[in-house]
Amino acid sequence: MEQTRVRNFCIIAHIDHGKSTLADRLLEVTGTINPRDMAEQVLDQMDLERERGITIKAQAVRMAYRAGDGLEYELNLIDTPGHVDFNYEVSRSLAACEGAVLVVDATQGIEAQTIANTYLALEQNLTLIPVINKIDMPNANPDRVATEISDLLNVDADEIIRVSAKEGWGTKELLEAIVERVPAPRGDPTGLLRALIFDSKYDTYKGAVAYVRVMDGAVSGDEELLLVSNGKRATALEIGVFRPKPVPVSQLTAGEVGYIATGLKNVKDCQVGDTITLASRPAEKALPGYRPIKPMVFAGLYPVDGKDYGQLRDALDKLKLNDAAFTYEPENSVALGFGFRCGFLGTLHMEIVQERLEREYELELIATTPSVAYHVTRTNGTQLVVDNPSLLPPPNEMEDVQEPWMTITIHPGGYIGPVMDMLSERRGEFVRMEYLDVKEASRPDQQRVMLVYNIPMSEILVEFHDQLKSLTQGFASLDYAFLEYRVAPLVRLDILVNEKPVDALSRIIHRDDAQREGKALVEKLRTIIPRQMFEVPLQAAIGGKVIARENIKAMRKDVLARMSGGDVTRKRKLLEKQASGKKRMKRVGNVEIPQEAFLAVLKRS
Repeated sequence: MEQTRVRNFCIIAHIDHGKSTLADRLLEVTGTINPRDMAEQVLDQMDLERERGITIKAQAVRMAYRAGDGLEYELNLIDTPGHVDFNYEVSRSLAACEGAVLVVDATQGIEAQTIANTYLALEQNLTLIPVINKIDMPNANPDRVATEISDLLNVDADEIIRVSAKEGWGTKELLEAIVERVPAPRGDPTGLLRALIFDSKYDTYKGAVAYVRVMDGAVSGDEELLLVSNGKRATALEIGVFRPKPVPVSQLTAGEVGYIATGLKNVKDCQVGDTITLASRPAEKALPGYRPIKPMVFAGLYPVDGKDYGQLRDALDKLKLNDAAFTYEPENSVALGFGFRCGFLGTLHMEIVQERLEREYELELIATTPSVAYHVTRTNGTQLVVDNPSLLPPPNEMEDVQEPWMTITIHPGGYIGPVMDMLSERRGEFVRMEYLDVKEASRPDQQRVMLVYNIPMSEILVEFHDQLKSLTQGFASLDYAFLEYRVAPLVRLDILVNEKPVDALSRIIHRDDAQREGKALVEKLRTIIPRQMFEVPLQAAIGGKVIARENIKAMRKDVLARMSGGDVTRKRKLLEKQASGKKRMKRVGNVEIPQEAFLAVLKRS
């Protein structure tokens, strides 16, 4: 295909605005998929994506479309996630495209992620094609939404395409707009090969498979390749494109999107953002790649059965290849044994990774309390980064502790008061409030509002999204971005079970909240940890000071049941023997802590 007739574009939108459904209609109209094989969310290939109704991994597909000018065009589509935790998938996809279809729900209008993804696309200098979806809905208001988009993008309302992805309305008009507006890729087909790895996965038979956008030159099968960042060499075992299943081809040229099976068995050798070139004629300059992604949420993952540690390590290696924002390193816990300290972009990202490990690699895992990375200055002047609460130094050894703050943007859907109260309770600082429907100021009850707050990241880790949705009956939307580190009076809250600290239950918390959170936590654990033959004390402590305590009462065995008679001294001897046995058992006995106890730490009091 001539380079002038290639179009690379992605679909970006807020979560649940219809990206995947619109991609289904485009595949139908272009005949890419046989009607008998058509299914909902056809590009969402993981079971998790279909069950949750969200896109987790960006997916690429090549379509052939005969436009109104009679020429056939090659359209390379990348369907991207909408949830804020998977924003890195969007940014990587944008770097492989020249255009983006911005989808906005006709019933909900512009949401938080709509704005965030728009700015990402503008940073990459992409051509934006605004689309209003779900115009078939009874409560759709496409005229109001068109005004919002016009104000956001500074475009004429006539340029906005109105579609119904569910019914298929406006799909051909959208394809024609993609052909007309999205520029053809720039690149030298005869130059030295430079291919950008924008995603990757591990295949048992083909090794590391790199999803690439060829920027310059061409690549054919059986050629020896060179990865620029680490100097590793590999052979192109197979070259192909997605339709949407992998289909081998003889060659990929400048401007095209496809995959290269490298045969590399070490998954760390094929990193996302790297540049692939030919070993015989290597390119002198690598492609810019991507900004390194910094995980913001950290938690420990431990196998329930210690024998599965090696299997967990191998699974993490393979998952890391497919997920550039995921990090891990070995750690050891007194309570849980050997495991890994993992870094995530958010709590949803953490849930997805854990569930993928359990499903795809048949592992049983325990996840510890999520934490953020704190910057600690010790009294001797040294600094360290603490992402595990058990590693926080004692209070007398710390000069100060800094915690990360985020700027969050919330569209509360009309429930402004309850949302502002919730943010105040979580130490949020008001920044500004904007009315999006300026032209409808005469109807304040119908106005759409955007709230901007600064808030500690630790406050939005646990149950924040659930509480936000509950307060707003599901209408609120959220986006967040890192702001800065600030000094705060933080302490480590330790939980002692049977007078022994359980490092996996420790958490770093604001000093003012320690008493309340510690009391609530030990009360919750008292109902979860099973009773033993001896009394088990549960204590919440800061340093050496206990601030809350609960007791799990001992199970009582009736040692007098078989006595049909006898004097009181015989009964007393049996009871004293039972009491001394319980004291000995308390000294040497171990209390098994169930998974529910670790989950209880996640729940706010």
